[in-house]
Amino acid sequence: MRNHIHHVHIFAENLDKSLDFYKKAFDGKVVLDLNVAGARNVFMKIGTGRLHFYDQAPKNALRGSIHHFGIQTDNLDQGYQKLVSLGVQFNKGITELGYMKYIMVPAPDAVLIEYFEVDKSQVPPDLLDYFE
Repeated sequence: MRNHIHHVHIFAENLDKSLDFYKKAFDGKVVLDLNVAGARNVFMKIGTGRLHFYDQAPKNALRGSIHHFGIQTDNLDQGYQKLVSLGVQFNKGITELGYMKYIMVPAPDAVLIEYFEVDKSQVPPDLLDYFE
């Protein structure tokens, strides 16, 4: 049996701003937009993963906290330049860690994204499944 993360659920203080950001920054595509339990719910695909936005500000910051979620790319330098052109302000540049490099992206709704690229030819064999 193989399991995978289906989606990350994000409470969105300004849903349209969040959707616009993920569309422009990561080529997100809305695949479902409907009303559930009295609020707009939007599923967006980024690659094979999904974000689930709930059109409501967090009711409990501690219970709803997400430190970050990861988006893997095959060209971090290009993605970084795209984010800079969109006006994203970074506290630190790209961090290089041998077979992996990443940048932490501040997104709407106080969400933090680890945007990363992996050189699979350099990944230790025992870690290769982690990045597929």
